[in-house]
Amino acid sequence: MSNFSKVSVTADARVELHDKLSLTGAEISINQLPAGACVPFVHAHKQNEEIYGVLEGKGKAVIDGETVELAAGDWVRIAPAAKRQFFAAEEEGISYVCIQVKENSLEGYTMDDAAVVEG
Repeated sequence: MSNFSKVSVTADARVELHDKLSLTGAEISINQLPAGACVPFVHAHKQNEEIYGVLEGKGKAVIDGETVELAAGDWVRIAPAAKRQFFAAEEEGISYVCIQVKENSLEGYTMDDAAVVEG
């Protein structure tokens, strides 16, 4: 059994990587909204915060009634209870990654969790 998984992502409207990569600590999705489109629902979570990274294009998120403009290179963290909906700009689509993890679950990161090993 291998210690890694690899998958190529297509240009589908939404690709969820949980099953494709056998993820055990996060859900990651790659999302594409064409110009003028939006996610057709408002949603919130019970336990999971979401981190959104805009890969290409521009648009906006409405979070708890507040409009947040988004463009390539922007990253946004949203608390579980926040109500959110995403929109592409009228003249340009948006491509973004969404990383979903349990809020307050990170116990170690970067060098706290890493160990140098001999090759």
